Amino acid sequence: MTLETLLTFSAVAGIAIVSPGPATLLAVRNGSAFGVHAAIWSSLGNVSGLFCVSAATLLGVGVLLKSSALLFAAVKTLGALYLFYIGLRQLLARTSTANAGIDASASATVPAAQRLYREAFLVATTNPKAILFFTALFPQFIDAHAPLLAQFLVLTGIFMAISFSSLVSYALVARRARHLFVQPLFARWGKRVVGSVFIAFGAALLTLRRPLS
Repeated sequence: MTLETLLTFSAVAGIAIVSPGPATLLAVRNGSAFGVHAAIWSSLGNVSGLFCVSAATLLGVGVLLKSSALLFAAVKTLGALYLFYIGLRQLLARTSTANAGIDASASATVPAAQRLYREAFLVATTNPKAILFFTALFPQFIDAHAPLLAQFLVLTGIFMAISFSSLVSYALVARRARHLFVQPLFARWGKRVVGSVFIAFGAALLTLRRPLS
């Protein structure tokens, strides 16, 4: 695996990673509401999920998803339902800034690290789009004459590092803008927007079609 291959992979992965998605929205929400420390736990959950998704791709789960319409539908429905759950939880929560965790004085109760980690992990692993992305991307950068496991670890490690850096950066920016969230009107509408966007992500996931091959 050449340096040129690694740089090209990093560029392609970076473009895909910085594009807003459910993981980004989680980082922004957690960073603004609970601080960067909470967002770090969320980001760790996300990259752990990405590692599992990448490993599943290596084991052929991606090919199985592409070949089985029933399995593909089951996985994407599960992912969409979880995004709906997160969205509805935001929409139905109380609108006070303290309860929302959106408080510039940092008096809000921070969720347990395990909860933040688990939430992001589930978002990452219940998205069939991620598995299909790895299935389509990895073969383009794999050297068939070199050990597969070493290449898998290197490429996955690069993807995880870029993802973690991107999510923490989003969280830092959101935390710096936290003074906006202390305003009751902004907090109320912010929760509605965040909840609606999560639901929209879930609806978009349901429209994802299985690639024909």
